[in-house]
Amino acid sequence: MNSRPVSGRPVRLGPRSVAALVLVSLVGLFAFCWPLFAAPESAVTSHAGDAPWLFAALLPLLVAVVVATIADCGMDAKAVAMLGVLAAVGAALRPLGAGTAGLEPMFFLMVLSGRVLGPGFGFVLGSVTMFASALLTGGVGPWMPFQMLSMGWFTMGAGLLPGPERFRGRGELLMLSAYGFVAAFAYGTIMNLQGWVLLQGLSSGISFQPGAPLDENLVRFLAYVVATSLGWDLGRAALTVVLTLTIGATLLKALRRATRRANFEAQVTFEAPKGAAPGEAAHRTYVTYEPK
Repeated sequence: MNSRPVSGRPVRLGPRSVAALVLVSLVGLFAFCWPLFAAPESAVTSHAGDAPWLFAALLPLLVAVVVATIADCGMDAKAVAMLGVLAAVGAALRPLGAGTAGLEPMFFLMVLSGRVLGPGFGFVLGSVTMFASALLTGGVGPWMPFQMLSMGWFTMGAGLLPGPERFRGRGELLMLSAYGFVAAFAYGTIMNLQGWVLLQGLSSGISFQPGAPLDENLVRFLAYVVATSLGWDLGRAALTVVLTLTIGATLLKALRRATRRANFEAQVTFEAPKGAAPGEAAHRTYVTYEPK
């Protein structure tokens, strides 16, 4: 039984996975950005009424990503169970630092998990983790589906980084730390966009003005980000870097060992027994590719 070279990224992206991720990302981008292009006389130029509709669209799209990834990779229930365990751990980590200068250790776990699980399962993991943490902390509100999308993108990005065949050991940790630092600011910025459009018609130079030219609103938005959340995002980014550099190597090894036991990227082939007569039933042979 022969196996292919090890890729180090256990859950690859197949054509169905790519299509599902592109669809959910387009829906998410539209949900975040459409108020910037709405007419000033429109009665719906904020996200206040978006959340139920976005949440209703997001759930089946997440299921579609999972189904497409499983269909492309031929994984079994153990892979889905691992996804649930990691989501539960991430949800439990979030309350440990939320509300304290942006120190949220769950972001560190999402970076490493996305690295190991790949972009497809990484997106689902980030979204499900944020949903579970909202239920755990009572943080359910119109912001929740936007948080799910943002965390999904955050975790997916870690899965899209160059593979371990190019970056290993200390170099891999440095790359993950740099990504976590930048992506922590990106997460805070896109979530600010969701809350900022609720500040309409105020005299402040940082509030959202429905119908104003896009460049003017973007200048107001940047001022809003600097004035309200830059320090909070810095705390999140710094903690992600510190945790990645200190205990990241140990956790990466543990996650990769768990993916091997969950038979990620296991493929099934059918072979007839040696010496079998023509037409005799074939038996299944599982070929597993282990991440480095």
